Amino acid sequence: METSPGTIEPVASTGQPPALPTVSNGVHPSPDQPPSKGSRNPLILVVVAFVAALMLYFGYHHARRTGAGSAPRLTQSALAPDFSLESLDGKSLRLSDLRGKAVLLNFWATWCGPCKIEMPWFVDLQNQYGSQGLQIVGVAMDDASKEDISKFAKDMGVNYPILIGKESVGDQYGGVPALPESFLISRDGKIVDKIIGLRGKAEIEDAVRKALDTQAAKSEASVHQAGENGPVLK
Repeated sequence: METSPGTIEPVASTGQPPALPTVSNGVHPSPDQPPSKGSRNPLILVVVAFVAALMLYFGYHHARRTGAGSAPRLTQSALAPDFSLESLDGKSLRLSDLRGKAVLLNFWATWCGPCKIEMPWFVDLQNQYGSQGLQIVGVAMDDASKEDISKFAKDMGVNYPILIGKESVGDQYGGVPALPESFLISRDGKIVDKIIGLRGKAEIEDAVRKALDTQAAKSEASVHQAGENGPVLK
C-alpha cells in the first residue's frame, strides 16, 4: 500500500510482544527490575561511611562523660572539690596543697582546637600574675599517651603544671561536658567563676583578678569589723 508523505506507516501486528533488547550476557532486562547494587553511586557509600565514622567518634567521647548528667552541679562560692592527680613529671599534686593561691583549673585535651588558642594566654597570665599568687593548673582529659601530652605541652611552651586527668575528677566538676572548661578558685579554695568554651583573653584575665582579690577583700572586711568593735584583749 502506498503512503503519502508526512504520514507514519503503521507497524504490522504480529500478535507477539515486541522483543526486548538484550545485554551482552544474553539476559533480557526487565523494565520493572531495580538497578543492581553495583550501579549505586560510590559517592553515597563514601558519605555514609564518613557520617558513621563521625557518629562513632562523637558517640565515644560522649559515652566517656555519661556520668555528667548525674554529676553534682557546682555553684559559685562552693568549695572546689579536692583531688590528687599525677603530673607529667611523675609527682602527685593535690589541689588543697595550693590553698593560699588563686588557682585557674583548666580542663583541656590535645585534640581540642580552642584549647590550643587559649594555652598561650595562660602562659602569659602565669608570667604576669604568678608573683601575685596565681597558679594555673592544666588537667589533660585526653586519650593520648603521657609522652604525647608531654610533647604537646613542651611545644606550646607551657609553664604551669599539667596533670593526667581522670573521669572521676571530671565528674567532681560537673562532668566537664565540653572542652575547654576552666574554674577560677579563690585563695580560700572556693569557686568564684567558671568559663566554658573559648572566651577572650581579657575576660579570662578579669576572672583571674577576681580570684586574686577575693582573699584581699575578705581581709579588709575583717580589719574594718575589728576597727568598729575595738581590739579584743585576752
